[in-house]
Amino acid sequence: MTEPETAPQTAPEIQQEIEQTRERLGRTVEQLAAKADVKARAQAKADEMRARAQDKAAELSSRVTQSEMARYRWPLAVTATGLLAVAAGLIWRRLEA
Repeated sequence: MTEPETAPQTAPEIQQEIEQTRERLGRTVEQLAAKADVKARAQAKADEMRARAQDKAAELSSRVTQSEMARYRWPLAVTATGLLAVAAGLIWRRLEA
């Protein structure tokens, strides 16, 4: 501990210093107890990892859904292109006739 620059001279000053020291000591003990509570820290870490996994799962689910939509769209696009080609051929044929 560090010594105060000037030692308290009166009883109220000494009492105030004691109270401040008790408060600091209490905060330090609480911090040490929190660090020593391995079960609570492990639970907090597990909760954090669970939240991350849920976010990642939601992201991947969204990607899969978009991928499936694209997979089912290309046959429609090919069919539409084929129909347009047939229609263009019929129109061309009528215009030549």
